[in-house]
Amino acid sequence: MPSTHKKVIVRKMGRDSISGYVAPAHFVVEGKLELLNPSGKVVLIDLPEIKSVDFVRDFSDTATAGRKTFTTRPRTEGLWVRLRFIDNDVLEGLMANDLTQVIPEGYLITPPDTRGNTQRVFVPRTSLLELNVLAVIGRPESHKKTAEDIRQEKLFVEP
Repeated sequence: MPSTHKKVIVRKMGRDSISGYVAPAHFVVEGKLELLNPSGKVVLIDLPEIKSVDFVRDFSDTATAGRKTFTTRPRTEGLWVRLRFIDNDVLEGLMANDLTQVIPEGYLITPPDTRGNTQRVFVPRTSLLELNVLAVIGRPESHKKTAEDIRQEKLFVEP
């Protein structure tokens, strides 16, 4: 594993959780999560056993995941999504609106409460019943219509 690791809390389907470290770029290897536990051992966890992998600031707050839905429309650019898990739990978040950042094993989202302990969440596809895109949030300046240039000659306009 690389020398830089991110703190994570792996939430399993059975409601228990495991704390540890993962490599930020390649934490899923051959359908398994590669986790370095606090004692220094590499643990491989099958993705179907995992509900979510929470990238956290510290390990102290292992019981709660923070706010799960947005109170208002998000302002950050991306796809506003609602995830419904197999156990009918619901989580909203923002995904990048870029297909090159989507990996086949699951989705990496930014949770609604970015000031909380959880900074990002990786959700394996096997733990979801459905994923709904609620809105595409873009830059406001990209949607503005520009004024028509009066110097441009109109060729095919009927008088």
